[in-house]
Amino acid sequence: MQQQLQAAKERLAELEKNVDGSPPTAKLDEPFSMRSEEQRQEARGQKHQPKRKGRRGRFQTKDKIAQAERTEPVYPEGVPPKECHLSHVRPVWRLENGRAVLIAYQIYRGPNSQYGRIPGVLGRSEFGLEIITEIAYLIYIVGLSFDKVCLLLHFFQNVKLKKAQADALLYRLSRHWEREFDVLCTLLAHSLVVHADETSWSLQSVWAFLSEKARVLLFGVPKDAATLQKILDPATFAGIVISDHAAVYANFSAAQKCWAHLLRKAIKLTLQDPSNGDYRTFTDRLLAIYREACRVQRDQRFSDAGRAEKVAILDDAIFDLCASLWLADLPPLEGLDNDYRLLVQEVFRLMIDQELFTFVTAKPVQQPNGTTKPVDGTNNEAERTLRGAAQARKTGRTNKTSVGARRQTILTTVFESLRLYLPTFTLASVLEELQGWWATGRSCFENLLDKLELTLPQAEKPIIEQILPSPSPSPTPTG
Repeated sequence: MQQQLQAAKERLAELEKNVDGSPPTAKLDEPFSMRSEEQRQEARGQKHQPKRKGRRGRFQTKDKIAQAERTEPVYPEGVPPKECHLSHVRPVWRLENGRAVLIAYQIYRGPNSQYGRIPGVLGRSEFGLEIITEIAYLIYIVGLSFDKVCLLLHFFQNVKLKKAQADALLYRLSRHWEREFDVLCTLLAHSLVVHADETSWSLQSVWAFLSEKARVLLFGVPKDAATLQKILDPATFAGIVISDHAAVYANFSAAQKCWAHLLRKAIKLTLQDPSNGDYRTFTDRLLAIYREACRVQRDQRFSDAGRAEKVAILDDAIFDLCASLWLADLPPLEGLDNDYRLLVQEVFRLMIDQELFTFVTAKPVQQPNGTTKPVDGTNNEAERTLRGAAQARKTGRTNKTSVGARRQTILTTVFESLRLYLPTFTLASVLEELQGWWATGRSCFENLLDKLELTLPQAEKPIIEQILPSPSPSPTPTG
């Protein structure tokens, strides 16, 4: 037994020595995938794989042209066809009547090195803008994975697409829409009312800014005052910010704090202790004050002065509800009593700062489609916008790199803003709008910017570069 014990101690000392400071083995320093092992065996002469039979690599252009259903000529704009000669032929997949069609475009060259441009095709892409738009919508608005999107396109529209191709197409579309993103950020900074909300994300956080002119969503940005200043500078922003009670929104001159947050806290206290009469009285009275404020806002008989008088009465009601506990200046309590004390102090402080009834006296804002909308007293719209992002975070379908976060920021912002501008948000209406951008060279966002006599800020870097700098070197899209 003594010999066995001594042997065990020696073995334990050897294992502890290996754990504490032994260098990693040579096997772990090398790639240990199955392909790497096959390469090592092939280098040692132990395994010789037979060569693959059949075609390898991409289809050649001549093979794609042979499969095209029809051929269309494309001449330079403003150049007579007689003065042009054929330069090359490019096959492009387009959507027609709900199915994919391969078209061979004959690109003609003019006398001054002018080439014909295929309408609705980005750069040297082999897919039309309608296919790229559909992919971006399914991935970033609907929330489908790349695999499912490729399966859907193949099943319903016979579009044969790989994940790598879809990734490259989305990257190209985001680069194409970078200017539209900067224009939307400029419109947001000159809006009358902005709903703001944020939540955690796989890369830092995601932030939503919704206004009557633009909808901007930022993915993978810090949740701090520096990010907020790049979008809405409190020193220059003259509108109303509707937000929760986070400290990052404390420096705006005109603000409306979310009533839904306050009412949810009060209702939670009542549900946690139904027998407490103070909690029930406070919740009922707070809800009644909010309903009265909404009634005053909807009543068109009040003038501006009349609404201001009603707001003063509502402030007095808040004072009567919270003054007793506020003036008592109680120390921190325990349990629910301390939560109740903090809630009362929060409501009283917001009343003093004039951040409870800003929505009552604010003018209705005009939407891009011509309708007017009253200012909301809650921030539920921004929270609903972030619901999809929160669900994607829970299921792990979020960005893992800054490149993906930047791309999702641009594409989601443009899509959500188009939802605001278009009377009907469908693929047909979006494509019709994009075709107008292609024909005129200007988007509807830029037209509104000119109508308001606004210009993009003069800075060394675009807004998207200030918020989410592009990695260096930039990836080269293919496909």
